[in-house]
Amino acid sequence: MMCLALCAPAAVRVKEIAAIEGVRDNQLIGYGLVVGLNGTGDKRQTVFSSQTLANLLDRMGVQVTPSAILVRNTAAVMVTANLPPFSQPGLRVDVQVAAVGDASNLQGGLLVLTPLKAVDGQVFAVAQGSVVTGGFVAGRGGNSTTLNHPTAGRVPNGAIVERAAPSVNPEGRLRLQLRQADFTTASRLARAINSRFSAEVARCESAGLVSVTVPPEYSSRGVDFIAEVETLTLEADRPQRIIINERTGTIIAGRDIRIRPVAVLHGALSVEVQTSYDVSQPAPFSQGKTATIPQVSTSVQEEKAKSIQLKPGGTVDDLVRALTAIGSTARDVIAILQSLKAAGALDAEIEVI
Repeated sequence: MMCLALCAPAAVRVKEIAAIEGVRDNQLIGYGLVVGLNGTGDKRQTVFSSQTLANLLDRMGVQVTPSAILVRNTAAVMVTANLPPFSQPGLRVDVQVAAVGDASNLQGGLLVLTPLKAVDGQVFAVAQGSVVTGGFVAGRGGNSTTLNHPTAGRVPNGAIVERAAPSVNPEGRLRLQLRQADFTTASRLARAINSRFSAEVARCESAGLVSVTVPPEYSSRGVDFIAEVETLTLEADRPQRIIINERTGTIIAGRDIRIRPVAVLHGALSVEVQTSYDVSQPAPFSQGKTATIPQVSTSVQEEKAKSIQLKPGGTVDDLVRALTAIGSTARDVIAILQSLKAAGALDAEIEVI
């Protein structure tokens, strides 16, 4: 088991722990067609890809019946993107492409012009460009090798914003949303803002929301005021928590989690049952038959319990280090921490993932 000791928590900026209400990304989605594949596109069973290709050709003046199309170099895909706040027309953003039919590989494909819509149905961007999968499929039939996930990829800077993002420009008053709601952190945030501007401009509305009034001297400089608020520093407070991953034996805990006085006795008991087979051979010219007789043996081994001593005010970090020193495994430490929590000797939340 490996132990890592991290430094004490330092002050963080407001922009790391809070966001301005209304200033957020907007998700976009579209349906498109990837062409130029090397025979790895949709098969005839995926009827909507041929219909899409027929509609695309129809808009270009080519009349063709969808049922007469047998093109395996195209694939129907879903296209998604995140539109950043305050995005202006002409800005380029990345898009993600994923096959929705039975295409086996999008490597080398070209995404044809695809409108990207928001939840209200309005088009905010259009996407087009070469698809980068980050994987490949090589070989044929049973002799093939697949790397990563070739049916999904990205188009870097593949979408151009056509409509400004629906963002809120705070004027007069702004509301700061804590990314992790906490009453102590919200109170400290309000005090830090009031101390910086020497006025009662901030007040806590809840554990996750702080309302701030723009001072009169910043009435025409809202961006400057937000920049001043975002660069303020404070020490964020979080509830003590221990994260346990029993599948990998990983334990993550704060160094200052205290342990109340308690006695811990933890030992290991192993029971091994072995079965061996002996062959009974009859004497020559006798009427006996050869028989196989199972021989079962049981052994029990119990290791002696090892004791450790912690100084008054010991922490989880001290406990883990002491258990590691006597050869305890990660699963032993997990079992002890869970027992301490059940006994009421550990004032921290245990979350098993």
